[in-house]
Amino acid sequence: MNSSTNISVDNGSYEKLLSYLMGLDQYQLEEFKLCLQSPQLLLENFQKIPWANLKATDPTNLLCLLNEYFSERQIWEVTFRIFEKMNLPSLCEEIRAEMNEIAQVQELQDPNQEEPEMPEEETVHRRRYRDRMKAKILVMWDHIPWPEDHIYLRNVTEKEHEELKNLLYPNMTGAQPQTIVLEGRAGVGKTTLAMKVMLHWAEGFLFQHRFSYVFYISCHKMKEMEDTTFADLLSQDWPDSQAPIEEFICHPERLLFVIDGFEEMAMPSKLSDSPPCTDWYQQLPVARILLHLLKKELIPTATLLITTRDYRNGALKKLLLNPWFVLISGFTEGDRSEYFFRYFGDRNIAKKILHWIRKNETLFHSCSAPLVCWTVCSSLKRQMARNPHFQLSTQTTTSLYAHFFSSLFATAEVSLSDQSWPEQWRALCSLAAEGMWFSNFTFAKEAIEHRRLEASLIDSLLSLNILRKASDCEDCIAFTHQSFQVFFGAMFYVLRGTEGSIGGPTRHQEMRVLLNDALADTNFYWNQMALFFFGLLKRDLARELEDTLHCKMSSRIMDELLKWSEELDKFDTVSNHFEFLQFFHCLYETQEENFVRQILNHLLEADLNIFGNLQLQVSSFCLKHCQRLSKLRLSVSSPIPHAELTFDLENLEMRLVDSKIRQWQDICSVFCNGNVSELDLSNSELNTSSMKKLCYKLRNPRCKLQKLTCKSITPVRILKELVLVLYGNNKLTHLNLSSNNLGVTVSTMIFRTLRHSACNLKYLCLEKCNLSASSYQNLALLLPSTQRLTRLCLGFNQLQDDGVKLLCSSLSHPECALERLVLWFCQLGTPSCRYLSEALLRNKSLTHLNLRKNNLGDEGVKVLCKALSHLDCNLQNLDLSDCSFTTESCGELANVLKHNHNVKILDIGNNDVQDDGVKRLCKVLKHSNCALNTLGLEKCNLTPACCQPLSSVLRSCKSLVNLNLLGNDFGPDGVNTLWKSLRRSTCKLRKLG
Repeated sequence: MNSSTNISVDNGSYEKLLSYLMGLDQYQLEEFKLCLQSPQLLLENFQKIPWANLKATDPTNLLCLLNEYFSERQIWEVTFRIFEKMNLPSLCEEIRAEMNEIAQVQELQDPNQEEPEMPEEETVHRRRYRDRMKAKILVMWDHIPWPEDHIYLRNVTEKEHEELKNLLYPNMTGAQPQTIVLEGRAGVGKTTLAMKVMLHWAEGFLFQHRFSYVFYISCHKMKEMEDTTFADLLSQDWPDSQAPIEEFICHPERLLFVIDGFEEMAMPSKLSDSPPCTDWYQQLPVARILLHLLKKELIPTATLLITTRDYRNGALKKLLLNPWFVLISGFTEGDRSEYFFRYFGDRNIAKKILHWIRKNETLFHSCSAPLVCWTVCSSLKRQMARNPHFQLSTQTTTSLYAHFFSSLFATAEVSLSDQSWPEQWRALCSLAAEGMWFSNFTFAKEAIEHRRLEASLIDSLLSLNILRKASDCEDCIAFTHQSFQVFFGAMFYVLRGTEGSIGGPTRHQEMRVLLNDALADTNFYWNQMALFFFGLLKRDLARELEDTLHCKMSSRIMDELLKWSEELDKFDTVSNHFEFLQFFHCLYETQEENFVRQILNHLLEADLNIFGNLQLQVSSFCLKHCQRLSKLRLSVSSPIPHAELTFDLENLEMRLVDSKIRQWQDICSVFCNGNVSELDLSNSELNTSSMKKLCYKLRNPRCKLQKLTCKSITPVRILKELVLVLYGNNKLTHLNLSSNNLGVTVSTMIFRTLRHSACNLKYLCLEKCNLSASSYQNLALLLPSTQRLTRLCLGFNQLQDDGVKLLCSSLSHPECALERLVLWFCQLGTPSCRYLSEALLRNKSLTHLNLRKNNLGDEGVKVLCKALSHLDCNLQNLDLSDCSFTTESCGELANVLKHNHNVKILDIGNNDVQDDGVKRLCKVLKHSNCALNTLGLEKCNLTPACCQPLSSVLRSCKSLVNLNLLGNDFGPDGVNTLWKSLRRSTCKLRKLG
């Protein structure tokens, strides 16, 4: 078997990456996240980060997310590409230099470098230990059960030795890592690799110059052990009574610990509360010993090789110091194809099946585990032999597994009475479910006896390769593959009965927790369990299982699920990271449309990323049944073809089909239900055909869409199709076209359409749209002609002073109803302030003005303040943050607050205000007539000298409730001064930043 690996490391370079991300302002950070959704900016074969995970993250959590989805090298490359797209040349230069430095360091290590020679000759007891471990591993190897018709793909490349060597000498930085983590799904070969490392060392083929001793630690065996010492733990496999502990202590750098199956170890709940331990002879629980070993407290210079199924989201990541991460992906796509060809013999049949299974992306990915390949092949082969009219199109992942187990038991001879079967199945499934809850994948004899599982059933399950005997634990059994345990665990919740699997909660209560966790989690095994659970609701499948397995299915399970679904309209799906696509996939697995319709009747919001065939298929199946859906975010990563060449499974020939465009039409039909009011299409790649299909539905009289967001649409020209939707549309009130290079043609068409007399648009956002001079002329015409337009966002466009002049002529028009205007980072200067001042004196509707990140300077602010000081100026919210002014402007702003009591919110952060500037403002803020309730002073170069005036304001000001002082160095004395005022009962402040 070939194992594909991908390596990354947690190290100091991430601190530099974090500093770059933290240096981005709020809008740049938002743009960075949006770019992460764009396939053009990412690498080939990348795994897209769900938008629900991205949108609320701060820089630190964003870097954690990047680390979960990309290797270290990929993070640097992706960041470089995005910064190029964002036009941040100085940051790009810094990153390029960092990447070059990393590359030079990586070249320092010669991949063909020989291992250092071991000076001393091998002792007798060391050779005896090698022989002992070789015999142990070979016995374990012999106990691994493989089905008779399973095909083992031997590594014919003869690079196994080099691959194993690279696990401990990865050619990345020149330093040999001391902690290596092998992660991968169940059955992809992690334990096999770990055992091979042990065996190759014991046979003298590998690492003999690097390690004097290699210890193999099985975690599921360890958790059954009594309290012991670290020294005794190392002596368990020793040929004599006691291992040479003193030799180990003298040369710890020559020890390798292979720790297999970490996920089965029940670690202490409070890892940080555990006191350090360096005593090899201290009696401790085994889990505690393992904890100290992993934290490099017992033996800091030893090397650790750890296998686990879930490193990145588990407790292990919190324990390890600078670990190397190695992804074991199992069968490559070529391996899977070879397996199917060799299993079926007939290449035409194998091609037919492979073409079908590739469409089920989740199942095809699961086939990276050899035993899943065998299960799928065995199930399909048995069904084809039994049914000459067998159709692949009717298969789901659940039905494959169900047919597999049904066919096995249809011919098996099990000496159980008809009355015993239901109870025995419930006991087996309960055992599987309990194991899933507690991450227990190996079951001791006591657990089997506790469930009253009869020996005849266990023997049959062993002979059918559903169960296997644990290779390193006497009298213990496990499911042959974890997906078998997941299937039977899911089956527990559809069987008759009320008792739960773990004691205490009822089965129904357990089911609700299972679904809530699985649909808000990215754990593959929980997701798979939820998928099987829903798939088992398929009526004909349930009947078949009842007949062949002699079990009894619950008649009320669908009613219980419908009660669970009633909470969906109260559940905050976005903040709880609800996995909508996983939920839709589960519903699709049922193939019960009436049931799906009832469940989805409670769904009010959905967030979907369609990046492949499976996502399109399940979204199509479910969205047409979402009758009450009101908000939909839909990101399409690749164009949906009008028609495509596909392989005819029955006639084995190519033909044109339009199934995908039909599925897209089903998705678009949700807008005709009369309830969808918000649609977000950001980061979508749509062709003209699919956009026309969408717009046709949006023009339907039943469509009640009010808010439409289309950020970063590819290609931009398809936005012209929206013109027909906008024309004469009196329902649409919010339109966001940010981050699109609109160009003259598209922008002109849209602006002309928005000037239609029936247009009811209230909010228009065109941030970062690279608007041209002609666009500003069209905008100037739009403002007075669309009396309902109250909010306009033009940030990050090169509006400049001439563009503002055009806008302000319309702002001064008596018909202009604009209330909020955002002009952040529009390259404005002092002339713009003159135009805006004139408009502010004439316009009676404008209450919010955002001029952030423009080089206004003291002169520009002075001009603005002359207009703002007038009593008839209605502006309430002014953002002048990062506008390059100094203390001088604070006097002008203080005069504004003194004479104009309409101003309630003022942000002057990121300006060189200094203490004198704040003192000028404080004099006005203490006045009883001051109406300001929010003041932003972030990063204004303030010192403890201004804390006394600020404290006085906090004690006396009746209006100020929000104050932002972040990024200023007040020192302990200044903070203490502020704190005393904050504690006073007269202080009205509610929020301090």
